Amino acid sequence: MKVVEIMTADVETCTPHATIQDIAAKMREINVGSIPICEEGRLVGIVTDRDIVIRGIVEELASDAPISEILSETLITGTEEMLVEEAASLMARHKIRRLPIVRKERVVGIISLGDIAVRGKTPKEAETTLETLSEPASPRAEGKP
Repeated sequence: MKVVEIMTADVETCTPHATIQDIAAKMREINVGSIPICEEGRLVGIVTDRDIVIRGIVEELASDAPISEILSETLITGTEEMLVEEAASLMARHKIRRLPIVRKERVVGIISLGDIAVRGKTPKEAETTLETLSEPASPRAEGKP
């Protein structure tokens, strides 16, 4: 099965000039955990809800700061012709939960671990990818944070 068969095709994007607040509100509005960031139609980054927390809130950036200050610029992408198995393997190798699908540097879709689990033909792919992505936290010593 190819990625194009299960990816989300109508992907909402934002520009690098959008604010952290704008992106967070958009994520809530459309109920997603990531937004691809595009400039003049080309993918230049991606921001996740985790980026907003770890790089924005914890670093005490203002909510009106541009998203370009916290987005991930190292992009791992896939193509429409890629097999779901290849996408799952790529996601596992890079420990990512969402994979933008591009054609000529333009976002044409996105596939998530959830897409693979729900719509993919092999639940084992999702299980293997999830196991690779998820490393359990170390137990805390009694009485220590």
